[in-house]
Amino acid sequence: MDTLIYIFKRILQSIPILFIVSLISFFLIRLSPVDPLSQLKLNPAISEETIQKETKRLGLDKPVIVQYGLWIKNFLKGDMGYCMDNTKVSTKIKARILNTLLLSFMVILVSWIVALPIGILCAVFYNSKFDKILTVLTSAGMAIPSFFFAILMLLFAQYTGWFPLGGLTSVDFSEMNVMHRILDILWHLVLPVFVLSIISLSSIVRQMRANLLDVLNSEYIKFAYAKGLTKNKVILKHALRNAINPIITLLGFEFAGLLSGAALTEYVFQYPGLGKLILEAVMASDINLVMASLMIGAIMLIAGNLIADILLKLTDPRVRI
Repeated sequence: MDTLIYIFKRILQSIPILFIVSLISFFLIRLSPVDPLSQLKLNPAISEETIQKETKRLGLDKPVIVQYGLWIKNFLKGDMGYCMDNTKVSTKIKARILNTLLLSFMVILVSWIVALPIGILCAVFYNSKFDKILTVLTSAGMAIPSFFFAILMLLFAQYTGWFPLGGLTSVDFSEMNVMHRILDILWHLVLPVFVLSIISLSSIVRQMRANLLDVLNSEYIKFAYAKGLTKNKVILKHALRNAINPIITLLGFEFAGLLSGAALTEYVFQYPGLGKLILEAVMASDINLVMASLMIGAIMLIAGNLIADILLKLTDPRVRI
């Protein structure tokens, strides 16, 4: 019951946050020197009458505060407006959001399952060859830009032919049975997930290692050893529980960060996700689509932090929510 009340309070608290985010984002975009109709104006085949109709449709002929009022009113009704190609924003987002959630879930699952044991081993075998090698590798993983790493993996796929060069499904996807479709999607996810997981994994390993080392040097751990408890019991039952709490708080930021961090990777692999859609919208100055994407990013951040707080409560009963 307390958890449900907490979730309800957090949802209520998120409303003014979303309002402030939408207000700042809207005015920054609307007051920027970028003209959303620049591509139409440069096209000699587009008449002046068409440009005027498009200006009226987007509400660009009204004051900025009126534009925001109309936008927020329509957004609350579920109407996010139209894109520059006269397609509904909601239609484009619905077609991509499940793909992005699938990619985000796979990246978080892979990176956390691999990173946590490695971070624990690095702390337990501190200053060993294993620890030194992993420290160098994780530093390299954090230093390599995701865009550059994605290009390298794309070249690897091209020369070896082991993985598809892009997209989410094969050409004959509609002709496959259910099991083959699942395997085909997983096959296309391997490289994007690998690229994004390496970067996420590196930071989690270093954070887990640092937290556990700090806990292992504390007085109550030394007291547990003095009582005669085994090393495995001390680490797994006492040290790990306290060391993992700061890692859980990072989950919310990582969940939302994948939306922006995956944009270039999705673009390289031509993955049909929200990141690629947002990047294309910014390049085309598609205001309505950019605004909707920013709001989705804010919602993902709030949802991720909420999930992290609930998990923190489950792992540590001392935490009050």
